[in-house]
Amino acid sequence: MNDASQIAALLQPYLNDGEFYIVDIQVAGRQGGTLKVTVLLDSDAGITIEECARIGRQLGHQMDEANFFGEAPFNLEVSSPGVDFPLTQVRQFAKNVGRTLKVQVKDGPTLIGKLESVNDEGLVLDVPPAKISKTKRKTMTELPPEGNQPVRLDQILKATVEIIF
Repeated sequence: MNDASQIAALLQPYLNDGEFYIVDIQVAGRQGGTLKVTVLLDSDAGITIEECARIGRQLGHQMDEANFFGEAPFNLEVSSPGVDFPLTQVRQFAKNVGRTLKVQVKDGPTLIGKLESVNDEGLVLDVPPAKISKTKRKTMTELPPEGNQPVRLDQILKATVEIIF
């Protein structure tokens, strides 16, 4: 079991029976220096700074007691994923229904549209018509997709929330 898997196991008691979930765990800098452990957590309703701090203190204390990295010093950072962090889990997509996403698809075009729905297999994006000049439209062999576009989750390379002002 690698470090991230072991940290995930240590985190389980602090996740409030599934209220919070792990988005990502990274361990960096193992060559003689201070290790940086980054844990990203979220929940369907969002996670507060106070909740991250509480979980971070509990996890850090447990890691210290277990002498998790031996004598190697480490910094532990527990936070929520930023708005620019890619969506990777169904729960993250569900939380963002109604928002505009940019989705890079395997063997397909990058889609930008409003997330209409999501389930365990995939999602549906409402992609607005592309603004293409009449001249350019005449030379195109294939128009970009528009309307409701189903996307299977296993076909997504990267999906991020688009910030619209």
